[in-house]
Amino acid sequence: MTFPRIGVIGGGQLARMLAPAAEALGIRFSVLAETADAPATQVISEVTVGDYTDFATLKAFAETVDVVTFDHEHVPPEHLRALAEAGHAIRPGPQALIFAQDKILMRRRMDDLGLPNPAWAEITSRSDIEGFAERVGYPFILKTPRGGYDGKGVRVIDDVDEAAAWLDEVGQLLAEEKVDFTRELAVMVGRSPMGQTAVWPVVETWQQDGVCKEAIAPAPGLAAEKATEITEAILKVAGALEVTGVMAMELFETPEGFLINEFAMRPHNTGHWTQDGAVTSQFEQHLRAVLDLPLGSPAAREDVSAMVNVLGAEHEDLYHPYLHVMAHDPAVKVHLYGKGVRPGRKVGHVNAYGQDVDLVLARARHAADYIAGVDPDPHPKLPSPADLDANANSATDPA
Repeated sequence: MTFPRIGVIGGGQLARMLAPAAEALGIRFSVLAETADAPATQVISEVTVGDYTDFATLKAFAETVDVVTFDHEHVPPEHLRALAEAGHAIRPGPQALIFAQDKILMRRRMDDLGLPNPAWAEITSRSDIEGFAERVGYPFILKTPRGGYDGKGVRVIDDVDEAAAWLDEVGQLLAEEKVDFTRELAVMVGRSPMGQTAVWPVVETWQQDGVCKEAIAPAPGLAAEKATEITEAILKVAGALEVTGVMAMELFETPEGFLINEFAMRPHNTGHWTQDGAVTSQFEQHLRAVLDLPLGSPAAREDVSAMVNVLGAEHEDLYHPYLHVMAHDPAVKVHLYGKGVRPGRKVGHVNAYGQDVDLVLARARHAADYIAGVDPDPHPKLPSPADLDANANSATDPA
């Protein structure tokens, strides 16, 4: 039997990190990249450079692979439907992916499923803005229904004129109440066409300027019953939408429970910890799922794992700082994306794992900030070598 070929639309860091998992599984791997120097093109030999919004380009690429999947959700839905109708295996399918592409459709579907949404409204007129403000008060959140990510396409609104001016520019917006949350959480599931599912532990996340900066697995202090409730919610969503692949669900934890924030139907930043902290990474699981292979175990390898993003700062040299990090703490895992540095841009991440959450998080924070060139002083003091020796599992690679 010839092993199948997967085609990934998008050449970003997620496609780049899928490549080692494909190689280990013996899966052939192609990428449709936006540019010849995209992160994935630096590590993958089978690359097509083209416009993912052009149907002819998409169709030609799909004809060279057995299964099409995604690095992002920005492919026009009508193109995906046409490819599926032509017999190409699109995973996740357009009927599922649309709920990650369009936030208004997502909110409606979550209401239909009886899952907890923030108060929300579709905004197409000034009177819609005024009515929503009357219902929830100021400030509230406005989002573009499509295309926003990492804080883009999101604004905190304090008056009707500001909202109306933005509405005049874009024509349609999603309004949401500004949730008074205690912290942000996320959970990921893998689901195959045969309906097999696997859920990783719920994680706590922290955002910096709208960009995910940290994830801790499992979420510290999360009650078992709440973790079960969140797991049941993502399984309900994945089954109802017939998701294929991995899906992330971001949440607001509140004193009353939780509210759903957003979805991503692909590997996701909040699941990067699984590369080193779980038996099966999100990247391997995504490939298993889209090929309808038996899924791998999502169990954690250690008591605690932490992921901290390397966000671009003022200097472009990442190589020399990471030499220091590797020497200083040989047990941290550094993942860089081959991207040019600019302030606030995700250029890599660091994973650490062990038994003590404060220790693990301090190590990951120190390493990520040192590589970025950010002063790590505001973070907890990095433990001494004696502390690391006392916690032997923290300095042992579980792989």
